[in-house]
Amino acid sequence: MYDLLVKNGKIVTPDCIYEADIAVDDGVFAAFLAKGTDVEANEVIDAKGNYVFPGIIDCHAHLNEPGFEYREDFETGSRAAVSAGCTCLIDMPLNNDPSLMNKEVFDLKMGKISKHSAVDFALWGGIVGDYDDKPDSVKNNMNDLIDLHNCGVAAFKGFTCPNGNLFPTVSMGNVRKALEILKPYNALCGFHCEEYGQVLEREKEAKAKEGRTNQEKIRDFLDSHDVWTEYVATKNVIDMARATGGRVHICHVSHPMVAQVVKDAIYEGLPITAETCPHYLGFTEDFVFEKGAPAKCTPPMRKKEDMDKLWDYVLDGTLSCIGSDHSPAADEEKDNATKDIWHAWGGLNSIQFFLPMMFDMVVHQRKLSPSLIAKVMDYNPAKVFGLYGRKGAFEIGFDGDIVIVDPEKAWKCKQEELLTKGHVSCFDGMEGKGAPVCTIIRGKVVAEDGLYKDEAIGYGEFITPVK
Repeated sequence: MYDLLVKNGKIVTPDCIYEADIAVDDGVFAAFLAKGTDVEANEVIDAKGNYVFPGIIDCHAHLNEPGFEYREDFETGSRAAVSAGCTCLIDMPLNNDPSLMNKEVFDLKMGKISKHSAVDFALWGGIVGDYDDKPDSVKNNMNDLIDLHNCGVAAFKGFTCPNGNLFPTVSMGNVRKALEILKPYNALCGFHCEEYGQVLEREKEAKAKEGRTNQEKIRDFLDSHDVWTEYVATKNVIDMARATGGRVHICHVSHPMVAQVVKDAIYEGLPITAETCPHYLGFTEDFVFEKGAPAKCTPPMRKKEDMDKLWDYVLDGTLSCIGSDHSPAADEEKDNATKDIWHAWGGLNSIQFFLPMMFDMVVHQRKLSPSLIAKVMDYNPAKVFGLYGRKGAFEIGFDGDIVIVDPEKAWKCKQEELLTKGHVSCFDGMEGKGAPVCTIIRGKVVAEDGLYKDEAIGYGEFITPVK
């Protein structure tokens, strides 16, 4: 007798869709059976002909614990994640205080988040540069990278643009050194690519302008973070991969010109991967003008022709992963009445609609196969971040992570119904079709019909790369 049987579903893989029943035992996939096979199980779930995915992996999320729990913590962020079909997320080393830059902080963080996560989670470690205002402190965390690797972080993250003293910007010297240190461990180093000098100078010039309307300020902000800031930083980071042979991941690519640089590097044979996000695939700078502060993020959303062209690089595999880049804020940090675009928090509240947005865009708007979702939100992230062997596929012995999606189930983003701690989202009022009706992690139902179960809180496990 199995612990769980999911029957009458359409199994979605990166290559095909087929009908089968799934048996889970002791938390892992135990059998894939012909539809209607007569077997016994302690719990039976009827998928009713809906699509069945192997659990969604969000490879890029900021849950802000420890230090900024007033924005988000692991309980609020993870309950929103599982309600939306996410079964594993990889949490960023910022915005936290302290940021995850050494083993001491790792132990502190794990002592907090492991107690109340509803979702299985892996962690990004930090790569940080010099503290400009702390001349007597350790200048960077190059000496801590191996310790963090040994702690089991899935990847490392650095910022090439101005980012404040809690997580100092890396120079190309820091990037090269980190890649040299981590290459023997085959560790992945991801980077937020916007070039420091351009952003600093262009923001300084823009903010000095007087008498600007809110719409003019938004134009100034977008221009300060134009594609050339992203393009130059991406080329520089890829050059460091070329110099060292270290593995590089380009985070949240927003523009096809940048994606082409990544594609050229991949064709050259460099160890480069890259991701993008739903907001770059479905929204444009016009959305920023419409929504204001709630839609502020960096890199910003681009023009419509850029958005449309970016899909080509998802379809050809250049942008192999999709991450939410959920970066929550307290409500007052996104308030258009009190915050202009310069003073608003730069990040989107998006984790609760990560899968529904992508499903609607892929299947209903673009008329593409659901297999694309299984590729860029399951299989590829598991492979890139070393989780394959446990996550990302329907394979015997892998974790029994399942999300059942009703392709016709209507959904609407309503700020007052968000499960995250913050309730300001630029996606408020957005509607679509295709939503999870059941989320299962390691054989346990953690959410149904878009709402997490109370017993899921604390069920999430820390996941380390498979050796």
